[in-house]
Amino acid sequence: MSDSAEMRTPSSSKPNIRGADDREGLGNSPGSSMCRIDAILLPGILRSMKWTTHSVSVRFALWLNFVLMAIPVPAVFGQGAAMVSPELHRDGSVTFRLDRPGAREVLVALAGLETPLKMSQTQGIWSVTSAPLESGTYWYSYVVDGRAELDPLNDDVTPNYQYLNSVVRVPGAGPEPWERAEVPHGEVHHHFYESKIVKGLPNGRSEYFVYTPPGYESHPGTIYPTLFLLHGLSQGAGDWTTMGGANFVLDNLIAQGKAKPMVVVMPLGYGDMALLGKGLTDPDFGRTAATSTSLFKVALMTEIVPRVEREYRVAKTRTGRAIAGASMGGFESLDIGLNSAGKDGTGSFTWVGGFSAPAQSVDLPATSGEAAKLRLLWISCGTGDPFIEPTRKLIGQLKGKGYAVKAVETPGAHIWPVWDRNLVDFVQLLF
Repeated sequence: MSDSAEMRTPSSSKPNIRGADDREGLGNSPGSSMCRIDAILLPGILRSMKWTTHSVSVRFALWLNFVLMAIPVPAVFGQGAAMVSPELHRDGSVTFRLDRPGAREVLVALAGLETPLKMSQTQGIWSVTSAPLESGTYWYSYVVDGRAELDPLNDDVTPNYQYLNSVVRVPGAGPEPWERAEVPHGEVHHHFYESKIVKGLPNGRSEYFVYTPPGYESHPGTIYPTLFLLHGLSQGAGDWTTMGGANFVLDNLIAQGKAKPMVVVMPLGYGDMALLGKGLTDPDFGRTAATSTSLFKVALMTEIVPRVEREYRVAKTRTGRAIAGASMGGFESLDIGLNSAGKDGTGSFTWVGGFSAPAQSVDLPATSGEAAKLRLLWISCGTGDPFIEPTRKLIGQLKGKGYAVKAVETPGAHIWPVWDRNLVDFVQLLF
């Protein structure tokens, strides 16, 4: 393609739910180093054996003894049951367990909760069960005597620049749009390139992911619109696929005829990597964030957009471009979408969306809503999000300047289940 390195992978997912292990649990995520014979493995083993009346008992006993001796013994609790964490229940609640007999206090920091869950101990095993959770993807970590830890029994982990994040995926009553389904799948491409704009990158190397819809390769004459989808603070370019399931959202909605086929570009959303070393209470955070946003805007428009337009069959006009994001990415999307107008008063994007953005930091555009000529300005926030009131204020101010804002409030906090639902609804309005 170009001088950027690319890795291409079909849409895929890492299932978090295995077979039922008890009457009320839906399943578990096994530890990456733990093997076991369970309700999934054993029936297949038994079916593969050839039975004879006279030899079954001896052969089976010898064979099973050999297999069990070769398998590492997992941690256990109760009467020989393998310890499971996280364990999903049918009502949407989740049980977390950790083997730390010497700890004084263990908490679970779970996405969406202002206060961590306090775990209780029985014979060195710490556990707690959450309240029922809405379907979706949640990050969490243990806090053991004040120190954050991953869940050692859960191999579903997402990279993060600032936090240790294990992941639990809570299923709904039926298939969700962000889950893999038996429909035609697009491809997710991973690009690396040398940035001349972004500060603090190791060896100057930045990255972006590109989703191409089903049929992209088989329709070489088709030009596709593009959605630039931006991640939140501390997250990376891959979060909208690994956590948000954006590729599955598009696969499923396109298959249902609810969204138009489009290319989705998911870049690393920092202009200055020094931002990741600043806490929200750091007195220098605001200045560093402003610098990062300003530089990212330049990197997006002068490095990423031109590369995508060279390497993919995408529209090169503002009417074929959308930009949206969550949290920090929502702020960047609103800033770029509202405050990058050219001489004619219009910007580079006709479709703009901000999900759970820190709206108090968004500058009001100098351009009127009529002059901006946006086809869609979507601003949404969870009703339990600390940004809900600033979001309502910003919406009122923009309406006062003549912008037709699609204002959406979703039950929930500053979490992926809110952003996924926003994405599902947003993309159906595009192009």
